[in-house]
Amino acid sequence: MHDVAKHDDSKGQYFWVWGALLVLTGIEVWLGYNQVFSDPKNMLEVLMILSIIKSALIIGYFMHLKFEKSIMRWMLVISVTACFVIMYFFFFPDADRVKPPPNGVGIGQKS
Repeated sequence: MHDVAKHDDSKGQYFWVWGALLVLTGIEVWLGYNQVFSDPKNMLEVLMILSIIKSALIIGYFMHLKFEKSIMRWMLVISVTACFVIMYFFFFPDADRVKPPPNGVGIGQKS
């Protein structure tokens, strides 16, 4: 007989997670439209952190990874991290090939 994961299937917990995802998405949209940070790098960092929190909630609750054994969680974290590291080494060398348009056309112009 196989082991069955024991977890609480209460709908209330899923509604709380869904509400948290809705609030985090609202914050992301508000930050994007209001341009709270003057430096785009800071804006990107905040949006990435919020997206990581949202993905952790989705993976943990809706994909039921929260209720799995710890070895399964560690395997997922290590494999996803390894994929990101590999992608970094493949895509980073091409990042310096992106050049601004000639004569600054399209940069900082308001219509």
